[in-house]
Amino acid sequence: MNKFGISLSMVVLLAAAAVSTPVRADNLLVNRVQQEQGMDLPTRGMSMDQVEKKYGAPQRKLSPRGGDSAKHPTINRWDYSNFIVYFEKSHVIHAVLNTPAGNNTNPASVN
Repeated sequence: MNKFGISLSMVVLLAAAAVSTPVRADNLLVNRVQQEQGMDLPTRGMSMDQVEKKYGAPQRKLSPRGGDSAKHPTINRWDYSNFIVYFEKSHVIHAVLNTPAGNNTNPASVN
């Protein structure tokens, strides 16, 4: 096999790998979203008091981030055993399952 044939083979292999990786990631994301929809998670707009009243005290409240300007409001993160809640100032903007995937395997290391 000549250099061109080897190079072409490598390009085909790399292209195949690049195509299959996003499909797997998309499937994982879809599965996670479907799982979250079936759970009782805090909803957008709930206040910190409402979340704590309904779900109890979080296991951990991470230090606030941002707040240095109007374009960068203060973001708070509360960790519960099964989910993480993100607040902008004092209201929920998002809640996600706490899974071993991604960067939420050791939330204490972020603080």
